[in-house]
Amino acid sequence: MSKPRYDILDGLRGVAALMVLLYHIFNDAKSFFVWPEPVGEFYHSFLGVDFFFILSGFVMGYAYDLRWKDTPRLSSSEGKEPLTLMGFIKRRLIRLHPMVVMGVLVGVVAYLIQGSIRWDGTEVSFQTLLLSALLALFLIPAPASLDVRGYTESFPLNGPHWSLFFEYVGSLLYGLVLHRLPTKWLRVWVACGILSISAFALLNEGGGVAYGWSSEPENFVGGALRMLYAYPMGLLMARMFRQRSPKPLRGHVFLLSSMALVALLGMPSLGYKDANTIYQLVCLLSLFPAIIWYAARGTVSGWHQRAVSFLGRLSYPLYAVHYPVIYLYITWVGRDLHPYQDYMHPWLPALTAFAASILIATLCLLLYDEPLRRKLSGK
Repeated sequence: MSKPRYDILDGLRGVAALMVLLYHIFNDAKSFFVWPEPVGEFYHSFLGVDFFFILSGFVMGYAYDLRWKDTPRLSSSEGKEPLTLMGFIKRRLIRLHPMVVMGVLVGVVAYLIQGSIRWDGTEVSFQTLLLSALLALFLIPAPASLDVRGYTESFPLNGPHWSLFFEYVGSLLYGLVLHRLPTKWLRVWVACGILSISAFALLNEGGGVAYGWSSEPENFVGGALRMLYAYPMGLLMARMFRQRSPKPLRGHVFLLSSMALVALLGMPSLGYKDANTIYQLVCLLSLFPAIIWYAARGTVSGWHQRAVSFLGRLSYPLYAVHYPVIYLYITWVGRDLHPYQDYMHPWLPALTAFAASILIATLCLLLYDEPLRRKLSGK
């Protein structure tokens, strides 16, 4: 795959990250504040996580599938050193873990600003906070005894890290098993994944696929099923894309694919549990893969390429550090803003949280993540 195609796919990751940010701003504080109509415009933006998983599998498969030392698909035409499991793990750690660490640190700072208390007002000891942070630094889900917020989050200092945990699981699964599977067996895996996530979405009490963030058993299983379908689906798509080598597309591929993604993720609630569930499954099983396939054929150049590339570079830091800002936003709205509703426009705190998240992510990208990754990659 050429560099511009990676730019478009990475740019779409940035679009999805922004939509997830909007989802958290508009939905996670709705119980604390009466928003003006219309409400719930970003109800389905949490599906950006599933888009991340599919896209991650696609990029991993396209970048590494022919490079493994222990598979017959190794191609001498790649011109690169054969890849081992330890080499792959090092690459993934360098790519992902610096922002995991930063996300935990930002989460701790936000928690201290909030007063080191749970949502119910009970105080949390420094020892409990320290242990919770240590687990989070290694992406280990927190047990109930270390849930410093009391909302059953598996990563209570930075909730969205649950998906990074499953991203790590998916990477290990790829390194240990999936890259070795012949394509026909990978198709079987994906078919089983489709059946599993569909059954879960249709049969669980709440409906849909908005699961994975909590340590509750059903929630945890839902998150695992989302990854176990989406990541291998992306890998299968990468193999099919390589085999078919579709003709590159020129024109407004990024614009059109971004508009489609924003429209899908920005869909409001359809009013009924079953309708929302069907919509989510249609996105996961067909529309998201179609967008990725279309975008992978596109090219960008000039300033468009630079803009799309920066959006892609920003996507991971934004996703990794935005939620501590949301915690502060929820605290501010829930405790302090109500007395001022008559004369403070309700969009002001939302815009502040949105801008602060992007600013912090940009600083992390330019001053910490990219410099550290360059240094680690050099070693």
